[in-house]
Amino acid sequence: MKLNLKVRFKNPVFIFQLVLTAFAPILAYTGLSWEGLTTWQSVCDLIVQAYSNPFLCGLVAIALYNQLTDPTTRGHLDTSQVMKYDKPKDDGKW
Repeated sequence: MKLNLKVRFKNPVFIFQLVLTAFAPILAYTGLSWEGLTTWQSVCDLIVQAYSNPFLCGLVAIALYNQLTDPTTRGHLDTSQVMKYDKPKDDGKW
């Protein structure tokens, strides 16, 4: 899978989406909500619990795969145009 991750990680929205993508299946599986993570220790405990569960690791891997692939292209690769980018494309619209 060839992706332009260098450029994607320059986009704060992508990073935020990636974190949400990794944590959402964990929270859903364990029945917790964001409000339940009130200390860094509870976050660390949740991550350790998630990595010790093969099924949950699989759910996170599938979610991350879905986040990283571009559904507008064929296969698993970024287009040749995207691979030439040095920074996220700015179309000037918000």
